Amino acid sequence: MKCYSRGSDRRRGSSCPTSEVCFWDVKTQEASVQSSRRKHGNIPTKVLNRTRVMVVGYEGQNFSALRRQCRQNGRLFEDPLFPPEDTSLFYQDNKIGHVTWKRPKELSSDPHLFVDGISAHDLHQGQLGNCWFVAACSSLASREALWQKVIPDWQDQEWDEQKPESYAGIFHFRFWRFGVWVDVVIDDRLPTAGGQLVYCHSNDSNEFWSALVEKAYAKMCGCYEALDGGNTADALVDFTGGVSEPLDLLENGHKEDEDKRTELFERVLKVHVRGGLISCSIRATTAADMEARLDCGLVKGHAYAVTDVRRVRLGHGLLAFFRSDKLTMIRLRNPWGQREWNGAWSDSSEEWKKVSRGERESMGVTVQDDGEFWMNFDDFATHFTDLILCRLINTSYLSFHKTWEEAVMKGSWRRHDDPLRNRSGGCANNKSSFLQNPQFVFDVKKPEDEVLICLQQKDRRASLRGGQGENLAMGFDIHRVEMNRTYRMHSTQQKVGGSIFINSRSVFLRTDLKQGRYVIIPTTFDPGLEGEFLLRIFTDVPSDCRKLTLDEPPQTCWSGLCGYPSLVTQIHVLQADGLAGQDSDGVSDPYVIIRCEGTKVRSPVHKSTRSPMFDTKGIFYRKNTQQPISIELYNHNLLKDSFLGQLTLPAEQGTIQTTLHLHGKGGDRDNELPGTITIAVVTSSILTGI
Repeated sequence: MKCYSRGSDRRRGSSCPTSEVCFWDVKTQEASVQSSRRKHGNIPTKVLNRTRVMVVGYEGQNFSALRRQCRQNGRLFEDPLFPPEDTSLFYQDNKIGHVTWKRPKELSSDPHLFVDGISAHDLHQGQLGNCWFVAACSSLASREALWQKVIPDWQDQEWDEQKPESYAGIFHFRFWRFGVWVDVVIDDRLPTAGGQLVYCHSNDSNEFWSALVEKAYAKMCGCYEALDGGNTADALVDFTGGVSEPLDLLENGHKEDEDKRTELFERVLKVHVRGGLISCSIRATTAADMEARLDCGLVKGHAYAVTDVRRVRLGHGLLAFFRSDKLTMIRLRNPWGQREWNGAWSDSSEEWKKVSRGERESMGVTVQDDGEFWMNFDDFATHFTDLILCRLINTSYLSFHKTWEEAVMKGSWRRHDDPLRNRSGGCANNKSSFLQNPQFVFDVKKPEDEVLICLQQKDRRASLRGGQGENLAMGFDIHRVEMNRTYRMHSTQQKVGGSIFINSRSVFLRTDLKQGRYVIIPTTFDPGLEGEFLLRIFTDVPSDCRKLTLDEPPQTCWSGLCGYPSLVTQIHVLQADGLAGQDSDGVSDPYVIIRCEGTKVRSPVHKSTRSPMFDTKGIFYRKNTQQPISIELYNHNLLKDSFLGQLTLPAEQGTIQTTLHLHGKGGDRDNELPGTITIAVVTSSILTGI
């Protein structure tokens, strides 16, 4: 059964060889995810994560109220929103012939949600190209804290042999969608042909959790056909509320560079140990490549789940514990349950003789064609081309691991004839309309901070029946702006990063940013397109992210009395050279303050230098245009900061960049002090000019 990602097979890229923005389609293959743990007999009832989350009912349906009503009426639930008809199966034409909808009681005399626990090996793909979804379910089954969110109060939903009258033919499952957990209610009528389930099913004929989860997901996406071709990363996010980071193993040089492979292994190991989900695949570049089996046993364009990552001790006996050499290993599973890697460290290879029996048992090494196998990480990086790390972002303060501060912002791209109200300007290729897009400002408050940014658009699969088409090609740019900017940008500034543009449901970027203020501009690739998006920003300290809505200072009833700005001026202090060395070691710890009409902007302190690269901007909306602007430099000291020099700028209109000598203040204004400062000034009488 084919399983593919929507879109063509054009490669994605991290940068464009020209000055223009490039858009890349989604790859034709999707990866699989973390899964495959041996079956465990009893399912613990303890919920491992009690974090309070927002849950909304899909289309307003309430599981408890509907079940109570069915029990009172003595009838099994029949879902009016997802009836047993072809419209629930297909967008248009029936593609598989006659289908009969049956309840589990009609398929088994002893139906259950789980039989002998929940396991990745429960799942088998049916007559639908959705191995991406099946692989994600396999991964979900291996993480108890995660599946108990997707399958809430599972014991209450399970068939009760002691109280058969309590069964109402209704179930509910939860998926993370667009910032909230959505509770999806379904009835238990499942599509069958010839007395067998048509789509996803379990090894045990009386186990139905996988079929029911698939039905709930299909309902949320519009119909079963909406699952025919997709991206494992999307399902992983829907199951976890995490963020998916795609890694291109070809572009980053992991095959050739041992240090990069070591760094990659550490990242993969960390995600695995901290409960994240991982998937991988070998890129298929043509339709003929899809599901083509290589000589090594691996399959192109197919989903593989990463089920374990570890360092393995080599040697036997007590001596093995004192040896320093360990092998970096990764375990994968083909969701088909067969077709394994046949190279080094495959199930029956000679390499396993280098590992003690106890180590093999702890690793769960088996010699059977069950689709699960081990590989040396070097071989993994050589053969696989794409890796997806779905990480659970830790925002809990009660944690031993790194915690993140999350900012979540919703927005939309909307067309409008008025340029100041248009919010669908397209990417930076469209120079006249690019800055008309939504803009969000955030602060980096540390000298340097690692920032994670995820842009997600609303899933459009449910709209395919209405002809709205595929996902929008989207991405975002990041600009470093003035430290006091509170109004929208109207001219491009210093671009410091950005994502690829791709017609995927989400786009992710990990970047390091210096202290300062930044504006993120989410855009569609082409102008004039409309849609909704969710922007998530993760930083080490709160970023105070907010949407920029106003183009200029608002006019109020006080504007006539207090005045209204007539000029806008941007001051950019680039650098200083030759400052006085006021500290004992002959250097200083300088910082700069820009003052204008009672407001000021202060730069961070630059340690131990006489030639700081300030790169500090301020923007000022000016009412008293005759009042000069001052730029002051100070040396940061433990008790009291000391003066290094200043300069005063007249109220000039236009654009200048110059280097000026520092002078004293007060009576020493005409006296030059050691050092020069380089500045750029832009002034405009149009308040939306900067």
